[in-house]
Amino acid sequence: MNYDVIVIGSGPGGYVAAIRASQLGKKVAVVEKSEIGGTCLNWGCIPTKALLKSAQVYTYMKHAENYGIKVEGEVMADMEAVVRRSRGVAENMSKGVQYLFKKNNVELIAGLGSLTSDKKVKVVDAEGVETIYEAEHIILATGCRVRQLPTLPIDGEKIISYRQALVLDKLPETMVVVGSGAIGSEFAFFFTSMGVKVTLVEFMPNILPVEDEEVSKQVERCFKKLKMTVMTESSVTNVDTTGEKCVCTIETKKGPKVVEADIVLSAVGVQTNLENLGLEELGIATERGKVIVDDYYRTNVEGVYAIGDIVHGPALAHKASHEAIICVEKFCGLEPEKLNYNNIPGCTYITPEVASVGLTEAKAIAAGYEVKVGKFPFTASGKATAAGNKDGFIKVVFNAANDEWLGCHMVGDNVTEMVATAVLGRELGAKGRDIINTIFPHPTMSEAMMEAAAAAHGEVVHL
Repeated sequence: MNYDVIVIGSGPGGYVAAIRASQLGKKVAVVEKSEIGGTCLNWGCIPTKALLKSAQVYTYMKHAENYGIKVEGEVMADMEAVVRRSRGVAENMSKGVQYLFKKNNVELIAGLGSLTSDKKVKVVDAEGVETIYEAEHIILATGCRVRQLPTLPIDGEKIISYRQALVLDKLPETMVVVGSGAIGSEFAFFFTSMGVKVTLVEFMPNILPVEDEEVSKQVERCFKKLKMTVMTESSVTNVDTTGEKCVCTIETKKGPKVVEADIVLSAVGVQTNLENLGLEELGIATERGKVIVDDYYRTNVEGVYAIGDIVHGPALAHKASHEAIICVEKFCGLEPEKLNYNNIPGCTYITPEVASVGLTEAKAIAAGYEVKVGKFPFTASGKATAAGNKDGFIKVVFNAANDEWLGCHMVGDNVTEMVATAVLGRELGAKGRDIINTIFPHPTMSEAMMEAAAAAHGEVVHL
């Protein structure tokens, strides 16, 4: 069967590419071996946010008296119900993508897709039946999976990944989380909030190591305030699972330490799904586990494209979706703007939330900039004070030479909803002075961005 476009993978890159191609008049099919919506929708972004919302509500209930609300009786967390809600949210979102496929006449082909030597797509279904399809344009959007370390062999029971963590039927008493990136930090926060005694282990000097150091230090203080044990500059060298408990040997800067836990959660990153795709048969170029593409996601083989986690850049859903639009619009004859990889926001949905875009202060200095830095703490925010959580701040970094907005780094309630302001401002070339001259509503958390810019220019009023 012939199509104009075949997309392999239905995650945030794949399904967006398919829908946009259909909107532009192409006959489109999507090949998917598992759940529609990919890892992000089914086992990542969406269900984790549902878990974190349950943890937030649970925390509010336990501290209701701080807000003048009296709760009669003991507040209890029902892990089975929490997981059931999370899975329901993911299922509803997957059904939403299925609806969009039908609305946009995108055909779904269930099975494992790969490229053949003559640039066709072979699909093997659940019964092992092979079918060959042809298309003028083939987009690879196969995403990523859990990365495993030799010292942390995932068995799904005592040593688990985020997939098992999403569906635990009961809360363990103790847990070791290895890796403090967004995934590790979110799960460490969730389980701590639900009453689990968590030890978070990070190899780098700071947790959330890609973030500005001041942001990382603030999050570490908040985690410790929750009674979480945080071990930086540390690595798990061995886990003995032969007994009732997991016995973890952790190498720290002060020497080896042994920590026992009911469960170990490995959150040491992800690796791309490039195996068995037929890349070698077609001679598609790769480098360090990524497909090499140009600015419009064309591989070195004409008519074959790659987007999302399997190409350069961070493994983020919104990045994959944007690449999908650019890729499709280009081969459909439009002239889309190239993606600015220096202006992709990152978010971590703990409490307080973390959001950032652009250069950190340290990276800006390392790049040779003379910088102006401003910071405004939420302790001085009326909205944060009224909301009952004053932890965090907004930090802005400018080029001292021309007031260019180099970076924005936030930690606090709802900052993931605010970072788009910084992304848009940077995209439009806003200077520090432009932020100061913009009227932000009061009282809001967002006005801290203006105050931070004012602080960088020595003009802050409310601090």
